[in-house]
Order: sequence, then structure tokens, then C-alpha cells
Amino acid sequence: MKIKFIAVFLLSGLLSQAQNDQEAIKNFYDKALSDGMSYVWLDHLSNEIGGRLSGSENAQKAIEYTQSQLVGLGLDTVWLQPVMVPKWVRGEKESGYFTAKGEHHKLNICALGGSVGTPEAGVQGKVIEVKGIDDLKAMGEEKIKGNIIFFNRPMENTLIHTFEAYGGCVDQRYSGAMEAGKLGALGVIVRSMNLRLDDLPHTGAMTYGNLPEDQRIPSAAISTNDAEKLSIMLKADPGLELNFKQSCRQFEDVESYNVIGEITGAEFPNEIIIVGGQLDSWDLGDGSHDDGAGVVQSMEVLRLLKLKGQKTRRTIRVVLFMNEENGLRGGTKYAEVAKMKDEMHIVALESDSGGFTPRGFSFDCSDTEMEQVMGWAPLFKPYLIHYFEKGGSGADIGPLKTEGMVLAGLRPDSQRYFDHHHASNDTFDAVNKRELELGAATMTSLVYLYDTYGTKMSETLPLKNKF
Repeated sequence: MKIKFIAVFLLSGLLSQAQNDQEAIKNFYDKALSDGMSYVWLDHLSNEIGGRLSGSENAQKAIEYTQSQLVGLGLDTVWLQPVMVPKWVRGEKESGYFTAKGEHHKLNICALGGSVGTPEAGVQGKVIEVKGIDDLKAMGEEKIKGNIIFFNRPMENTLIHTFEAYGGCVDQRYSGAMEAGKLGALGVIVRSMNLRLDDLPHTGAMTYGNLPEDQRIPSAAISTNDAEKLSIMLKADPGLELNFKQSCRQFEDVESYNVIGEITGAEFPNEIIIVGGQLDSWDLGDGSHDDGAGVVQSMEVLRLLKLKGQKTRRTIRVVLFMNEENGLRGGTKYAEVAKMKDEMHIVALESDSGGFTPRGFSFDCSDTEMEQVMGWAPLFKPYLIHYFEKGGSGADIGPLKTEGMVLAGLRPDSQRYFDHHHASNDTFDAVNKRELELGAATMTSLVYLYDTYGTKMSETLPLKNKF
């Protein structure tokens, strides 16, 4: 009889806790959708500040603005973490055209981030089309030297996971100029990383690696429509010539900052859960999806937890990382400082996939940790959040990874993401208020559960590490 009573008592406690979790999560969604701040913050970041290229004046304005808003939330601590970042400046608007059978065809073109500029008159030469770096190398120096290389491998549109499609061809953007420069090319143009056909060039990071300066050639992206047209024209006129001009420059590194704020845990203050996004963006648009959305959603997580009216059990920290786009300096610096201070991070959640409708999360964790989070999946089903998959998280939190830690990434619907990614239409009007707020509530709910229950790793920590 006594055993039966204990079992009933335990079951009653579990049901009560489950009901508490359901009510808490519903409250997060209700508050985010009816009285949220994420859209207001994004409006300011996008429309009052604009594109926040690493090392720029706008990046500094974004630092100051987000710091002031975090202070206004009444967090226990808000601070700036210094980090040296690259300073690359685009300069005047780029121009380009190709000439086929005596006729000029204007290109929609933009410099890739980190590229060198061209001479004042631009670079001009015959065009060699390749489908990727392997194709380039197979041609060899004899065919490549003295020509402009056209990388034209499209994103695979049959892949449902669009980030997989992006990963399948982004190497030509990132490393194309380095590899073509080794073979004596004059310059590189790359098909934009975009699944649809339009007239918008998409920028993004590129590298020269350890290539000597005299082998560093200018690199630019052209729109998908122009890539299609150029490819067709090349078949009709293999001798056509292309000219493009850009005045971008790389300067010495400058000091910038990660913006950090935290709620100190009441029971386990040394167990840290972080949530964050990247504060920098590219400069063609205003960086609303990439990654203004992730910044304001992460800030909203702490605001919603504060509104709950009780202290969190663990320390919840928001980190707005600087320089994800062209260096990952902010994420690397944060991880270095955390290691130096011997801080104990148990969970890191990042939002850097746009402000579209949330579908769920991806997790970089052990099977044991994954089993725990799958037990929470039913709590998210009423909000149409069904995607709980193992594999992948976020770039900025990657350097923080330690054994036993859980890294997670918010996964919104990605079908339209690359229509805007790194392009001039990554603007505030492309973000749906309700979708943005749903993402913030979804992130808050996961952080709440980890704060309430910890991780399987945290259960094994010695008590001396918890206080």
C-alpha cells in the first residue's frame, strides 16, 4: 500500500510539472505575440542603423543600441567584450559588362567580401566558364592564365534542406579567387548563391589564404539571371570578353565588441546557458534576416524570462557576436575568454537562419542529451514545431563546444532564405512580424526547459561547480 501511495505521489508530481511547463511555454508564446519587442528592436536596427559591416560605423551604432536596450531590460549584468575585427570597405558601386558579337550586356555585380579592388579601368579578358574548383584545377594554368574565370555551379534546387544546397557550392565563392589566382587568372566572377533566378547579386566572404599579394585577384558575384545569360552567350561566342570594376579595400584590423548581458542563476549560477546571434551583417541590405532577426530574438528570450517574474535556476546569457560574416572573430574570442575563465557552459543556442516561421531545432550533442530533448518535443507540438534533429547548430557557438555540452540552432523554414541572403533585399520589409515573434517564443521555451531541468551532463557535475 505504501509503495502504491509513493507511485501515485510521484506520478502526480510529474503531471503537475508537465502542466507547469505547458503553461509556462504558452505564456511565452502569448507574450511574444501580443506584447513582443523583437520587431520593434529589429525596426531600429534595420531602418535607423542599416547594414552593419564588421568594423564599420554602423556596427558600432548597433553595439551601442543593443547594449542600451539590454541595460533597459534590467539584467543583472551587461558588458562589452573587446575583439579585434577585419575592416573591409566596399567603396563605390561596382560595375561590369560583357561584350558578345559587338554588343554590350550590363552585369548585376558586387564585390565579394575581402576581395581586392581592380585597376581604375577594371579588369578585362576572355571568360572561361567552370563548374567548380575541381573543374578549374583540371584545366590547368595553360587554359586559365590571363583569363577571367566564371564559376557557374548553381545551388541544387532538388534539395529540400536549402542549407545543404548552399554548402554544396559555396566553396567556389569562398576559395575560387585563391585557386584561380594560383593559376594566373585575371579575376573571378561567381554565380550568386541563390535558388531563384533574379537580378540581385549576393555578396559573401572569400579568402586568399596564404596567397602572395601579387597573386591576389579581384572576385565578384553576379546575379543568377546574368549567370544564365552569360553561360548561354559563351556557347554562342566562346571568345567574348568581360570587364568588371570595383574599388573595395582591406584596412588594418580595428577594435569592436561582442555585446553580452545575463540573468544570474539563483541555484546554479556557474552553469551557463547562452543564446545569441550575430550583430554584424553584410552591407548591401540592412541585414534583417541575416542576422538582425537572430539578434532581437535572442534579446527577447531574456526579456520573456524576466517577465516570468521569478529568478532562473541557471545563468542565462545573451551574446551578440561581432564579425561572424567575414572572420568569426566574435565567436572565437568569446570561447577563448570562457576557457580562460574556466566557465561552465552547458547549453548554447544560436539563431542565424533568418526570421521565417520556426520549424524546430537542430542539435550538436550526445545521444543521451538528444534523448532528453526528444522527451520535450510534445510540448512544442501545439505550436507546429516538429523538427528536432541531431546535427548542426551555429557558426558563432561552434568554438565553444566542449565534451558533453549541447549546441543547438533554431531552424526556421528555409525555402525563401537564400532569396535574401547577403543581397540588397535582405531588408526589414522582408521579415514577417508574427514569424519573427514565434521564433523568439520557441527559443525562450527551449531555454526555459534547459534552465528548469539542466542537461544530462549537468546532473553529473560536482556540487562545488554549481555554486
